Amino acid sequence: MLQFRDVDRDNEDSHLGSTLLGSLSKTWAARRGNLFLKMAAATIIVGFATGLAGMCLTLLLHFIQHIAFGYSTDVLVGPKSFLQGVEGATAVRRFLVVAGCGLVAGVGWAALYRWCRPLVSIAQMIKSSDQAMPIVETVIHALLQIATVALGSPLGREVAPREIGALFANQLSRRIGLSAQESRILVACGAGAGLAAVYNVPIAATIFVLEVLLRSARPAAIAIAFSTCLVAALTARLGLGDATQYAELSCPVEPSLVVWAVVFGPLMGAAGHSFKKAMLRAQSGTPRGLRMTLASIAAFLFVGLLGIFFPELLGNGKGPAQLTFSEGLDPRLAIVLLTLKVTILAAVLKSGARGGLLTPGLAVGALLATVLGSAWNLFLPHVSLGAAAIVGASAFLGSSMSMPVTAAVIVIELTHLPTGFVLPLALAALGATITRKSFERHTLALATRSQVAGV
Repeated sequence: MLQFRDVDRDNEDSHLGSTLLGSLSKTWAARRGNLFLKMAAATIIVGFATGLAGMCLTLLLHFIQHIAFGYSTDVLVGPKSFLQGVEGATAVRRFLVVAGCGLVAGVGWAALYRWCRPLVSIAQMIKSSDQAMPIVETVIHALLQIATVALGSPLGREVAPREIGALFANQLSRRIGLSAQESRILVACGAGAGLAAVYNVPIAATIFVLEVLLRSARPAAIAIAFSTCLVAALTARLGLGDATQYAELSCPVEPSLVVWAVVFGPLMGAAGHSFKKAMLRAQSGTPRGLRMTLASIAAFLFVGLLGIFFPELLGNGKGPAQLTFSEGLDPRLAIVLLTLKVTILAAVLKSGARGGLLTPGLAVGALLATVLGSAWNLFLPHVSLGAAAIVGASAFLGSSMSMPVTAAVIVIELTHLPTGFVLPLALAALGATITRKSFERHTLALATRSQVAGV
């Protein structure tokens, strides 16, 4: 009888264990289902909110541009480009608008750094979810970027919507109780959604999130990033339309272009790396307070003076890039614009103004590629300068921002290039990436030897 009682007890214990396991399994499944629904809802909300914000920021940019330079004042989204509007304005008006831009930048950023809470960057948010982006300060920072770019600053406008997207994601993740890892993914996707919204590039923005921000290709990250960026792009199209950022191009893909990409890809990589270092040096040690205001006014007065003679220098660089892509820019003028564009970018960053370097980097790369392509055509089989500018700009941008895949895809989405461009774009990106990484290893080795020598 004792043996039978032990068996019964074992059966009861076994049944109890099965019940507990079943209960735990159901609880885990329920939690997983709740997390899936929570992340799905957060993805849609962040994508929609960021797309709406990107649309509003872009319309605000157009509004300020049209009023400041006096063109297309009856529409916010019209056929006239910023470069056409700037060229149509008088030289005095161009100078006064850019001088006013210096005052806005100098006073705005000096006040922001003096009286507001410290800004938290997107990179800081992704690295540590314990930090929160300050709402008021982040919005002011974004609006200052949009206003100054609209008034002729040579910096880019893409950082502002990325910051707003990351801000939305950061606030939402805190309110719905996401974990640190989930919050990190959502913040990165919010930032990518901002890029997708203002440039209508959902695929490139998705790759940007994976290649630059998360450095991950996990299926969950891919799904969330693509969904967020697609929702943002579709939302922004409600007010901006489904427009291509650059006019339709008809550049041929010739065998000489493939050879050009192989030869000059490494050179564009080296140039992009040098450009990145120069811009980082310019941003370091910027003044504060009254000195920042005075430095900003001086820098933009310099830009305004140059804009009297070279209106192509005003704005983020989309105009010169379009001219090079469509072969509408004389190579001699390209040399001048290249030199001056890099100079004013460094000067404005050094003064304390802030903005993106995506479109400026694309423009600098396109101008450099036009110059190199012109030299190539003097001695070697002809290459289309427009095609060379596109391939060179992509390689330069990929090197300067350490995102070769994103750069190639964003150029394709911005211009709707034919599939034949994939090969030269890939070859140039490969050469540029190898060169950039070689320079980075060399720099790291020098720094290590310096530390050892110091010890």
